[in-house]
Parts: sequence; structure tokens; C-alpha cells
Amino acid sequence: MISTKQLIYALAVQKTLHFKKAAEQCHISQSALSTAITEFERQLGVQVFERDNKKVLVTPLGQQVLAKVATISALLGELQTFADGQKEPLSYPMSVGVIPTIGPYILPRILPAIRADYPNLSLQIVEEQSHVLVEMVREGELDTAILALPYNIEGLLSFEFWQEDFYWVTNKQDTHANQQEITSHELKHMHLMLLKDGHCLKDHALEACKLTKQTDNFSFGATSLNTLVQMVAGGMGSTLVPAMAMDQLIRLNNELAAVHLNEPGPHRRIAFIVRPTYTGVASIEKLKQLCQKQLSNKC
Repeated sequence: MISTKQLIYALAVQKTLHFKKAAEQCHISQSALSTAITEFERQLGVQVFERDNKKVLVTPLGQQVLAKVATISALLGELQTFADGQKEPLSYPMSVGVIPTIGPYILPRILPAIRADYPNLSLQIVEEQSHVLVEMVREGELDTAILALPYNIEGLLSFEFWQEDFYWVTNKQDTHANQQEITSHELKHMHLMLLKDGHCLKDHALEACKLTKQTDNFSFGATSLNTLVQMVAGGMGSTLVPAMAMDQLIRLNNELAAVHLNEPGPHRRIAFIVRPTYTGVASIEKLKQLCQKQLSNKC
């Protein structure tokens, strides 16, 4: 009989097109995975993969088989989620995604509280960009994800738990560094550095400032807020930082000044996203309340 593990292994090979990488993803040896796939194909009587020492290809019939495997895997995930949903909230393992412009600043605040209140909860944390996390939630690879809104989450539900504004961060030598507020009109005359494409923080910052990617005095390319802030400290320009990151990035750096962005807010909203069929909503509500409490205490 075909096992659920064989289904998982087959989908991993389809995703990576590489037996070693698939084995690493599934936390088993390459030989064990190869044996499982061979047995899977034998039981089906169908060759799903073509492989040699250099590459792995999915056969035309294998494409159809794997489409059905993905459907079965999703249904099994829903079955497990349903069973978990009958248990007490936060009493079963959960997988949670988080974007890089939220993870480093929210996790240190909420994880100690989660450990204290729910010591038996097993959490798997995945850090990825928004578009990856949205797809992982849709496909059942994650139970939930923490995103910054607005963002296209069509077909998913959101549970908003925090709102925040942006601060313009510059070197203290800047002539505008002593202002209490700064407007988007003033920023049009600054050299502003933002994250590279793919990071929703960049889009939220541009939207808050009513600016576009085509503006000449803007540069994009950094992959982390920490890198941007270090570039600002080095006198290479200025940037925009969300309020939750201020403690870690700004307030301990004597070379920097932060000025509130005086544009209608909130400039971004933070939320959990889940599938409409997800039965662990009670756990999401608990996490939402815990996040609100911890952020309110420290912001």
C-alpha cells in the first residue's frame, strides 16, 4: 500500500528535481528516499521520474500522477488540521511563517510569552518573503503566516493584531534630523534607500509616501533593514523603518535620528493569514491576543 511518506517524498522530488535536495528537505538519507520513490513507482506500475546522475525529470504521466498526489496530500493535511482543531488551542504542533521585516522584531517579544503560557506547544518557524508564505499557506505547507498588509491574500482570511507607522531614519548630521515630523513632499528631495523588489515593506513605504519606483532619487537593492540602517549610519542616504524595529535598529545607535512620517496611517497592518478551511482558528485567536499584549507592553 502506498504510504503518506511516499507521497511527501514524491512531491519533494517534484519540487526540487534533485534527490539529494529532496532527501535533505524530508530529513532522510538519499538512499532511503530513492528506495521509497522506486517502491512508489513499482506499486503504481508507472514511471513518475526520469533520473540519471545529472538530472531528474518528471514524465508526462508522472505529471498527472503528481497532480493527484498533491490533491491527496492537501486532503490529508485538512484531515489532520480538523483533528487538531478538536483539541485545546495551542496544544498541538503549528507551523508559522513570518516575513523578514517582521520576524526579527516580533519574535523576540512573543516567543518567551508563548513558551511561558504554552510550554508544550511545538512551533516550526519559517522566514520567507510574502509571496512565498502566501503560497505555502494556500498549499497547506504552513498553518498560518504573519504578513504586513495591505497585500494580495485573495482566497485567505486575515486576523489583524497590530498597526504601525514608518519613521524616516537619517544620520544626525542631516539638516532635517531634529524635526519631529517629515512629509512625503520633503522626502522627494532626499536620497532614500529601500529594500529590493520582492519585499512588501518597500511597497508599503512607497505607498505611505505617495512615491513610485521611478523616482530618480531612490535606490533599491538591500535585503535587510539592518543593512539599510548601517548604510544610513555610514552617511550613504536615509531610509524608512517600521515602528516595531526602532528599538533594535535605531535607539541604540548614537549616529542616527528618527523622524515620524507625517502621512495618513497606519502605514502597515500586521496580521495572521490562514486558509478558510483551517480549523485551528481558536489557536490563531490565542496567538493574536498574545501578540497584541506583548506589543502593547513594549511599543
